[in-house]
Amino acid sequence: MTSPVSLTVEDPGLLTTLQDLGRWGAQHHGVSVSGAMDRLSLRLANRLVGNRDETTALEVTLAGPTIRFNRESQVAVSGAEFILQLDKYEVSSETLLSIGSGQCLIFGRRLSGARAYIAVAGGVEGESFMGSRSTHLPTQKGGMAGRPLRRGDELRVGSLRNESIRSHPGPGLRWRRRPTGGAKVRVILGPQVDWFPRDSVETFCSKRYWVGISSDRMGYRLEGPPVRRGDAREMLSQAVPMGSVQVPQSGEPILAMADCQTTGGYPKIATVISADLHLLGQLGPGDWLEFDVCDRVFARQALVELEELMAAVQ
Repeated sequence: MTSPVSLTVEDPGLLTTLQDLGRWGAQHHGVSVSGAMDRLSLRLANRLVGNRDETTALEVTLAGPTIRFNRESQVAVSGAEFILQLDKYEVSSETLLSIGSGQCLIFGRRLSGARAYIAVAGGVEGESFMGSRSTHLPTQKGGMAGRPLRRGDELRVGSLRNESIRSHPGPGLRWRRRPTGGAKVRVILGPQVDWFPRDSVETFCSKRYWVGISSDRMGYRLEGPPVRRGDAREMLSQAVPMGSVQVPQSGEPILAMADCQTTGGYPKIATVISADLHLLGQLGPGDWLEFDVCDRVFARQALVELEELMAAVQ
Protein backbone atom coordinates (compact mmCIF):
# COMPACT_ATOMS: atom_id res chain seq x y z
CA MET A 1 0.00 0.00 0.00
CA THR A 2 1.43 3.38 -1.03
CA SER A 3 1.82 5.98 1.71
CA PRO A 4 0.02 9.28 1.17
CA VAL A 5 2.05 12.37 0.34
CA SER A 6 3.22 13.72 3.69
CA LEU A 7 5.62 16.55 2.83
CA THR A 8 5.75 19.14 0.06
CA VAL A 9 8.91 21.11 -0.69
CA GLU A 10 7.93 24.78 -0.89
CA ASP A 11 11.57 25.95 -1.09
CA PRO A 12 14.43 23.42 -1.42
CA GLY A 13 17.16 25.60 0.10
CA LEU A 14 20.72 25.44 -1.25
CA LEU A 15 21.27 21.67 -1.19
CA THR A 16 18.77 19.38 0.53
CA THR A 17 19.01 15.64 -0.06
CA LEU A 18 17.73 12.36 1.37
CA GLN A 19 20.39 10.62 3.44
CA ASP A 20 20.74 7.71 5.84
CA LEU A 21 23.83 6.13 7.45
CA GLY A 22 25.26 5.03 4.11
CA ARG A 23 25.65 2.25 1.58
CA TRP A 24 27.97 -0.16 3.37
CA GLY A 25 29.51 -3.34 1.98
CA ALA A 26 29.77 -2.35 -1.67
CA GLN A 27 33.12 -0.55 -1.75
CA HIS A 28 34.76 -3.55 -3.42
CA HIS A 29 32.38 -2.91 -6.33
CA GLY A 30 33.55 0.72 -6.49
CA VAL A 31 30.36 2.06 -4.86
CA SER A 32 30.81 4.89 -2.37
CA VAL A 33 29.39 4.61 1.14
CA SER A 34 27.78 8.05 0.84
CA GLY A 35 25.21 8.81 3.58
CA ALA A 36 25.05 11.71 6.02
CA MET A 37 28.05 14.00 6.26
CA ASP A 38 27.37 14.24 10.02
CA ARG A 39 26.11 10.80 11.00
CA LEU A 40 25.97 11.72 14.67
CA SER A 41 23.41 14.48 14.07
CA LEU A 42 21.34 12.20 11.81
CA ARG A 43 21.25 9.59 14.57
CA LEU A 44 20.27 12.18 17.17
CA ALA A 45 17.39 13.51 15.06
CA ASN A 46 16.12 9.98 14.44
CA ARG A 47 16.28 9.06 18.11
CA LEU A 48 14.31 12.16 19.07
CA VAL A 49 11.37 11.01 16.94
CA GLY A 50 11.66 7.33 17.87
CA ASN A 51 13.17 6.10 14.60
CA ARG A 52 16.01 3.66 14.21
CA ASP A 53 19.39 5.36 13.78
CA GLU A 54 19.66 4.36 10.11
CA THR A 55 16.25 5.77 9.08
CA THR A 56 16.27 8.12 6.07
CA ALA A 57 16.02 11.85 6.82
CA LEU A 58 16.65 15.14 5.01
CA GLU A 59 20.16 16.63 5.01
CA VAL A 60 20.20 20.43 4.81
CA THR A 61 23.35 22.25 3.66
CA LEU A 62 24.17 25.89 4.54
CA ALA A 63 20.76 27.35 3.59
CA GLY A 64 17.66 25.49 4.65
CA PRO A 65 14.34 24.65 3.01
CA THR A 66 10.70 25.38 3.67
CA ILE A 67 8.70 22.17 4.06
CA ARG A 68 4.88 21.96 4.22
CA PHE A 69 3.46 19.04 6.18
CA ASN A 70 0.27 17.57 4.75
CA ARG A 71 -0.57 15.47 7.77
CA GLU A 72 0.20 15.53 11.48
CA SER A 73 3.84 14.60 12.03
CA GLN A 74 6.45 14.22 14.74
CA VAL A 75 9.66 15.95 13.64
CA ALA A 76 13.12 16.76 15.01
CA VAL A 77 15.93 18.90 13.62
CA SER A 78 19.53 18.29 14.68
CA GLY A 79 23.00 19.41 13.63
CA ALA A 80 23.70 22.95 12.42
CA GLU A 81 21.79 25.64 14.29
CA PHE A 82 19.31 27.65 12.24
CA ILE A 83 16.55 30.06 13.21
CA LEU A 84 13.55 27.76 12.83
CA GLN A 85 9.90 28.71 12.49
CA LEU A 86 6.75 26.64 12.46
CA ASP A 87 4.56 28.96 10.45
CA LYS A 88 5.21 32.30 12.20
CA TYR A 89 6.29 30.89 15.57
CA GLU A 90 9.94 30.26 16.42
CA VAL A 91 10.76 26.71 17.53
CA SER A 92 13.86 24.92 18.81
CA SER A 93 16.11 22.33 17.24
CA GLU A 94 17.04 19.07 18.98
CA THR A 95 13.61 18.71 20.52
CA LEU A 96 10.48 16.80 19.49
CA LEU A 97 8.14 18.98 17.39
CA SER A 98 4.49 18.11 16.86
CA ILE A 99 3.50 19.59 13.51
CA GLY A 100 -0.09 19.86 12.36
CA SER A 101 -1.46 19.24 8.89
CA GLY A 102 -0.88 22.28 6.66
CA GLN A 103 1.88 23.80 8.76
CA CYS A 104 5.26 24.83 7.32
CA LEU A 105 8.68 24.30 8.87
CA ILE A 106 10.81 27.25 7.75
CA PHE A 107 14.59 27.47 7.96
CA GLY A 108 15.86 31.00 8.49
CA ARG A 109 19.34 32.36 9.12
CA ARG A 110 22.12 29.88 9.90
CA LEU A 111 23.81 30.51 13.26
CA SER A 112 26.45 27.78 13.46
CA GLY A 113 27.49 24.58 11.72
CA ALA A 114 26.92 23.70 8.08
CA ARG A 115 24.45 20.78 7.92
CA ALA A 116 21.18 20.04 9.69
CA TYR A 117 19.02 16.92 9.62
CA ILE A 118 15.22 16.79 9.53
CA ALA A 119 13.90 13.48 10.85
CA VAL A 120 10.22 12.57 10.63
CA ALA A 121 8.69 9.77 12.70
CA GLY A 122 8.39 6.81 10.33
CA GLY A 123 11.21 7.97 8.07
CA VAL A 124 11.18 9.65 4.68
CA GLU A 125 10.69 7.25 1.77
CA GLY A 126 12.94 7.35 -1.28
CA GLU A 127 14.62 5.32 -3.99
CA SER A 128 16.69 2.48 -2.55
CA PHE A 129 19.95 1.57 -4.28
CA MET A 130 22.11 -1.29 -3.00
CA GLY A 131 20.40 -1.30 0.38
CA SER A 132 20.45 2.44 1.09
CA ARG A 133 18.31 5.47 0.29
CA SER A 134 21.30 7.81 0.53
CA THR A 135 21.51 10.29 -2.33
CA HIS A 136 24.80 9.86 -4.20
CA LEU A 137 24.99 12.95 -6.38
CA PRO A 138 27.93 11.92 -8.65
CA THR A 139 26.11 8.78 -9.89
CA GLN A 140 22.56 10.12 -9.46
CA LYS A 141 21.51 7.10 -7.40
CA GLY A 142 19.31 6.80 -4.32
CA GLY A 143 17.00 9.22 -2.56
CA MET A 144 14.95 11.41 -4.88
CA ALA A 145 16.18 10.08 -8.26
CA GLY A 146 19.75 10.72 -7.11
CA ARG A 147 19.33 14.50 -7.07
CA PRO A 148 18.77 17.34 -4.59
CA LEU A 149 15.20 18.25 -3.69
CA ARG A 150 13.40 20.74 -5.90
CA ARG A 151 10.50 23.08 -5.38
CA GLY A 152 7.25 21.13 -5.62
CA ASP A 153 8.73 17.73 -4.74
CA GLU A 154 6.33 15.55 -2.75
CA LEU A 155 7.70 13.10 -0.19
CA ARG A 156 6.10 10.20 1.60
CA VAL A 157 6.72 9.01 5.14
CA GLY A 158 6.71 5.39 6.24
CA SER A 159 4.90 3.86 9.17
CA LEU A 160 6.59 3.53 12.53
CA ARG A 161 7.70 0.01 13.33
CA ASN A 162 6.14 -1.61 16.36
CA GLU A 163 9.44 -1.46 18.22
CA SER A 164 9.78 2.31 17.67
CA ILE A 165 9.14 4.46 20.70
CA ARG A 166 9.06 8.16 21.42
CA SER A 167 12.35 9.13 22.96
CA HIS A 168 13.39 11.94 25.27
CA PRO A 169 16.79 13.65 25.17
CA GLY A 170 17.10 14.01 28.94
CA PRO A 171 20.58 15.40 29.74
CA GLY A 172 22.09 13.71 26.71
CA LEU A 173 22.47 16.71 24.35
CA ARG A 174 24.32 19.12 26.64
CA TRP A 175 27.68 17.87 25.36
CA ARG A 176 26.92 18.74 21.71
CA ARG A 177 29.67 20.68 19.92
CA ARG A 178 28.63 22.87 17.00
CA PRO A 179 31.65 24.28 15.16
CA THR A 180 31.51 28.04 14.70
CA GLY A 181 33.94 29.10 12.03
CA GLY A 182 36.10 26.00 12.29
CA ALA A 183 37.14 22.99 14.36
CA LYS A 184 40.15 21.16 15.75
CA VAL A 185 39.97 17.42 15.07
CA ARG A 186 42.08 14.49 16.20
CA VAL A 187 43.94 12.33 13.70
CA ILE A 188 45.99 9.15 13.56
CA LEU A 189 49.06 9.45 11.35
CA GLY A 190 48.46 7.69 8.04
CA PRO A 191 50.00 4.61 6.41
CA GLN A 192 52.24 6.71 4.14
CA VAL A 193 53.40 9.22 6.74
CA ASP A 194 56.99 8.08 6.07
CA TRP A 195 56.66 9.56 2.57
CA PHE A 196 56.81 13.02 4.13
CA PRO A 197 59.81 14.75 5.74
CA ARG A 198 59.50 15.46 9.46
CA ASP A 199 59.09 19.18 8.90
CA SER A 200 56.16 18.54 6.53
CA VAL A 201 54.42 16.39 9.16
CA GLU A 202 55.04 19.12 11.75
CA THR A 203 53.56 21.71 9.38
CA PHE A 204 50.44 19.62 8.85
CA CYS A 205 49.97 19.05 12.60
CA SER A 206 50.67 22.61 13.75
CA LYS A 207 49.25 24.95 11.12
CA ARG A 208 45.69 26.04 10.34
CA TYR A 209 43.97 25.11 7.08
CA TRP A 210 40.78 26.35 5.47
CA VAL A 211 38.05 24.49 3.59
CA GLY A 212 38.30 25.61 -0.03
CA ILE A 213 35.44 26.95 -2.11
CA SER A 214 35.63 23.94 -4.48
CA SER A 215 34.91 21.49 -1.62
CA ASP A 216 31.84 19.26 -1.76
CA ARG A 217 30.42 16.02 -0.39
CA MET A 218 33.21 14.05 -2.10
CA GLY A 219 36.02 15.89 -0.36
CA TYR A 220 37.34 19.11 1.16
CA ARG A 221 40.23 20.77 -0.67
CA LEU A 222 42.27 22.37 2.09
CA GLU A 223 43.98 25.72 1.62
CA GLY A 224 46.99 26.66 3.72
CA PRO A 225 50.69 25.80 4.06
CA PRO A 226 51.61 23.15 1.46
CA VAL A 227 52.61 19.72 2.75
CA ARG A 228 55.79 18.83 0.90
CA ARG A 229 56.37 15.21 -0.06
CA GLY A 230 59.81 13.66 0.32
CA ASP A 231 59.98 12.29 -3.23
CA ALA A 232 57.92 11.82 -6.36
CA ARG A 233 57.12 8.13 -5.87
CA GLU A 234 53.80 6.85 -7.13
CA MET A 235 51.80 4.33 -5.11
CA LEU A 236 49.28 1.67 -5.97
CA SER A 237 45.70 2.67 -5.24
CA GLN A 238 44.44 1.83 -1.76
CA ALA A 239 41.11 1.99 0.05
CA VAL A 240 40.04 5.52 1.02
CA PRO A 241 37.72 5.85 4.04
CA MET A 242 35.95 9.06 5.05
CA GLY A 243 38.35 11.22 7.04
CA SER A 244 41.48 10.24 5.08
CA VAL A 245 43.83 13.13 4.32
CA GLN A 246 45.53 12.57 0.96
CA VAL A 247 48.33 14.74 -0.38
CA PRO A 248 48.90 15.07 -4.16
CA GLN A 249 52.15 16.38 -5.64
CA SER A 250 50.84 19.96 -5.31
CA GLY A 251 51.06 19.64 -1.52
CA GLU A 252 47.44 20.78 -1.05
CA PRO A 253 45.73 18.24 1.26
CA ILE A 254 42.42 16.66 0.24
CA LEU A 255 40.13 15.44 3.03
CA ALA A 256 37.87 12.56 1.92
CA MET A 257 34.21 12.98 2.86
CA ALA A 258 30.99 10.96 2.63
CA ASP A 259 30.80 10.64 -1.19
CA CYS A 260 34.53 9.98 -1.62
CA GLN A 261 35.85 7.45 -4.11
CA THR A 262 36.50 3.97 -2.76
CA THR A 263 40.21 3.92 -3.74
CA GLY A 264 42.87 6.51 -4.34
CA GLY A 265 46.51 6.76 -5.35
CA TYR A 266 47.70 9.73 -3.30
CA PRO A 267 49.66 9.05 -0.09
CA LYS A 268 47.67 9.48 3.11
CA ILE A 269 49.38 11.55 5.79
CA ALA A 270 46.62 11.11 8.40
CA THR A 271 43.06 9.95 9.08
CA VAL A 272 40.53 11.80 11.25
CA ILE A 273 39.35 9.56 14.11
CA SER A 274 35.80 8.20 14.02
CA ALA A 275 34.75 10.19 17.11
CA ASP A 276 35.46 13.48 15.30
CA LEU A 277 34.02 12.77 11.84
CA HIS A 278 30.76 14.51 12.78
CA LEU A 279 32.70 17.75 13.29
CA LEU A 280 33.95 17.59 9.70
CA GLY A 281 30.37 17.35 8.48
CA GLN A 282 29.61 20.70 10.12
CA LEU A 283 32.26 22.62 8.18
CA GLY A 284 31.62 24.68 5.07
CA PRO A 285 33.75 26.66 2.61
CA GLY A 286 35.89 29.22 4.43
CA ASP A 287 35.86 27.41 7.79
CA TRP A 288 39.21 26.62 9.39
CA LEU A 289 40.54 23.22 10.39
CA GLU A 290 43.39 22.15 12.68
CA PHE A 291 44.75 18.67 13.36
CA ASP A 292 45.85 17.12 16.67
CA VAL A 293 47.70 13.78 16.52
CA CYS A 294 46.64 10.93 18.82
CA ASP A 295 47.19 7.16 18.90
CA ARG A 296 44.79 4.28 18.25
CA VAL A 297 44.19 3.60 21.97
CA PHE A 298 43.08 7.20 22.49
CA ALA A 299 40.93 7.09 19.34
CA ARG A 300 39.11 3.96 20.49
CA GLN A 301 38.50 5.44 23.93
CA ALA A 302 37.15 8.67 22.40
CA LEU A 303 34.65 6.65 20.35
CA VAL A 304 33.56 4.65 23.41
CA GLU A 305 32.98 7.88 25.35
CA LEU A 306 31.00 9.38 22.47
CA GLU A 307 28.75 6.31 22.25
CA GLU A 308 28.20 6.40 26.01
CA LEU A 309 26.96 9.97 25.66
CA MET A 310 24.75 8.97 22.74
CA ALA A 311 23.21 6.24 24.90
CA ALA A 312 21.58 8.96 27.00
CA VAL A 313 19.43 9.90 23.98
CA GLN A 314 17.06 6.93 24.02
